[in-house]
Amino acid sequence: MAKVTTGTGDTGYTGLLGAQRVPKYDPRPDTFGTVDEATSALGLARAVARDQKVKDIIYRVQQELYLLMGELATPPEQYEQMGLRMTAEHVHHLEQVEAELQSAVEIPNKFIIPGDTLDGAALDMARAIIRRAERMAVKLLHDGVIQNTEVVRYLNRLSDLIFILARYVEVTSSLANLPE
Repeated sequence: MAKVTTGTGDTGYTGLLGAQRVPKYDPRPDTFGTVDEATSALGLARAVARDQKVKDIIYRVQQELYLLMGELATPPEQYEQMGLRMTAEHVHHLEQVEAELQSAVEIPNKFIIPGDTLDGAALDMARAIIRRAERMAVKLLHDGVIQNTEVVRYLNRLSDLIFILARYVEVTSSLANLPE
């Protein structure tokens, strides 16, 4: 069984992939911790979603976010050894799913107030957290802490996809509740 409590963080430091330790408030763990929040919020959305297609989309994104967190936790000296990283193909897949969903739902030209459905509201919460993670990743990129621009592109496209997915579940939920 995995050991949950190690005590190694009791002094306020956490490990990156490799031997390097940094303060828990360092921009890297702050950013991948925010991505972890987004992954958990997506887990809530997946748990309450009724549509298997939606559940599958969310699950794949959650898996990809673990890859992204691993990349953010990798210091420059370990980066080439890591091998796995966010790529243009990851971004392209998000764009494909987004286009497919957009063909099934009309996106209104107005501000959306979250809360029409539980699954839509959970997705909107996840989207807001993803946007925060994106802003943090942009800072890492602009400060030269990370070099892979696909990390930022992925988070940017992901927030768009999750916005559209929330509208999709709201529309499909309302269609399912129409009287026969």
